[in-house]
Amino acid sequence: MVRIIGIDPGLRRCGWGIIESEGNRLRFVACGTLTPPTDLSLAERLAELHAGLRALIDLHRPDEAAVEETFVNAGPRSALQLGQARGVVLMTPASMGLKVGEYAANLVKKSVVGTGHAEKAQIQLMVKTLLPAAEFKGADAADALAIAICHAHHRQFVALRASA
Repeated sequence: MVRIIGIDPGLRRCGWGIIESEGNRLRFVACGTLTPPTDLSLAERLAELHAGLRALIDLHRPDEAAVEETFVNAGPRSALQLGQARGVVLMTPASMGLKVGEYAANLVKKSVVGTGHAEKAQIQLMVKTLLPAAEFKGADAADALAIAICHAHHRQFVALRASA
């Protein structure tokens, strides 16, 4: 059995979801959203994100992490800030000894829904179908669970590719 934390990077809302995977079986553990206060400086918000992720990893003890590769159509400032948040999201589990897989949004959608262009509502419905015990509010936690599910399906391939 492997415990996986999926993370949907964001500076305003960073979704996280934890599942356990054993063979083809998936089990919901926990999920939520980290929301660093917007009235803090960028550095302080990134520090809050780091501290929140560290606390979650300490509490739930995942074996591996999975992070969505972000694609934004926003302006350069928003893209830069999201990139900085994504750096924290990648670095935090890695600095705690976890292997970190990265997945394109289209692969996450295809792995969970069956099509790479699925809508948010479809993702939430399939996450709930695959993890009936999951209780999430909003798309960020559902997306994070979808990222964890994607990693559960593809982790062997990622491990093989890394060792080649």
